[in-house]
Amino acid sequence: MSALATTPTSLVLVRHGESVGNVAASRAEREEALVVDVTTRDADTPLSERGEDQARALGAWLAGLPADDRPEVVWCSPYVRAQQTALLALGEAGLDVPVHLDERLRDRELGILDRLTWRGVRARHPEEAERRRHLGKMYHRPPGGESWADVALRLRAALGDLQRREAGRRVLVVSHDAVVMLLRYVLEELTEDELMTVVRERSVRNASVTRLDRVDDAWRLGLFDDVAHLAELDATITEHEGTGDTGG
Repeated sequence: MSALATTPTSLVLVRHGESVGNVAASRAEREEALVVDVTTRDADTPLSERGEDQARALGAWLAGLPADDRPEVVWCSPYVRAQQTALLALGEAGLDVPVHLDERLRDRELGILDRLTWRGVRARHPEEAERRRHLGKMYHRPPGGESWADVALRLRAALGDLQRREAGRRVLVVSHDAVVMLLRYVLEELTEDELMTVVRERSVRNASVTRLDRVDDAWRLGLFDDVAHLAELDATITEHEGTGDTGG
């Protein structure tokens, strides 16, 4: 049996559009605040107005793809901002495809560090700031939260189910910044050093597109953090990308 018969043919990975959490995190950084001013739990944090526009721009991009490149199914984080991104994009594209929610695609959980800026972490939990410095992003697990390695573990399980269920299909995955990075880590079989080099060099911007194609029994990167479809929108709106963990 060929590899294409047992795996998806392509995965398009999308980070959700800008959320109100991203806006609040950027504001907190500018104001040198200790806490990000978000009252909703992370799972319920919605898109900002700009995020909704980004999702529609993503939909216009999907509509412009050749028919044999358009997604046939969507796997989505159950977090509100991801669901809104997927549904707005599909509506704009006129695509009537199944949407599967999977909690394993959720954002990284930060435990006691939730809603804190890094100034807040250093001020309120200096021992955790030191542990993170020593252990690094991949293996630091804040109390009550997850390390990047923990997220990778649940993504491996989700990918096993996805590949069995969506054999031969083109899949759109709508999720979060760390999840997009770690899906690359798992699918491309990157090392920790290779992943951290990518993290240092590039972010995963809101509503950006990353594409992986199955070629010769391996996953090959076709696009990473592409936002060309947002150019017209960005030309008319002041740039204020969220860069914090809140609402990722």
